[in-house]
Amino acid sequence: MRLLCLVMMFFVLCFTGVRQVDAEQPHIVFLIAEKEYQTEKTLPDFCEQYVHHGRVSFVYADPNEPNKLIGSEAVDTADLLFISVRRRTLPPQQLNRIRQYVQTGKPVIGIRTASHAFCLRNKEPEDGFAAWPEFDKTVFGGNYTNHYKNSLIATIQRANPTSTSAGFLLSGIKELPVNAGGSLYCVSPLEEKADVLLEGVVEGHAPEPVAWTFLRTDGGKSFYTSLGHVDDFRGPVLPRLLSNAIGWCLHE
Repeated sequence: MRLLCLVMMFFVLCFTGVRQVDAEQPHIVFLIAEKEYQTEKTLPDFCEQYVHHGRVSFVYADPNEPNKLIGSEAVDTADLLFISVRRRTLPPQQLNRIRQYVQTGKPVIGIRTASHAFCLRNKEPEDGFAAWPEFDKTVFGGNYTNHYKNSLIATIQRANPTSTSAGFLLSGIKELPVNAGGSLYCVSPLEEKADVLLEGVVEGHAPEPVAWTFLRTDGGKSFYTSLGHVDDFRGPVLPRLLSNAIGWCLHE
């Protein structure tokens, strides 16, 4: 019986990992459902190294049904929602849970494919599943349309942010400019209340925003970056940027 209990506990933690700390600390919930950038590994590793104050939960896609999340009820108690999802349509109850979280005005962080998290490309969701095609614009103030070829190496550099929070978010990031690990996303133009912190440039094209903050109409604040490739997590910019963004979302 004891062995059975241990096996069951291991199975649950594989898909809804929770790091147990002081219950009064902020609860950070990571939604991870993408197959492109290995964030099911890079984000837990990032948390282990950089997130030392807070309860952390990891919510993953069901391995048998990629358009369902295991443990999505963790969103109900989240103080910060961190999204790394790519083109998943969810059961309406699960997607409504995320909508309701956003509507409360709580903070949201998104990386890379979060700009197209809850919609499909040129098709409708199957019966029993729901999409949120306006998610990028509504939550991040973004406008993802595509990306440049992988062969075009993007140089990441500081933009000209105007908000007073820019100094905090970019603190400790001294290695700019650097090369991005992945392709440069096409996201222009952003919504008016977006404040661009970093931009990327590929040869022969105008710069594109790479990291920005956004004040949502519900009063909440969001942070988004199109960085998120495995090599970005190994580099000098993204880990510090995300660590700063978490602090900004919870404490600034």
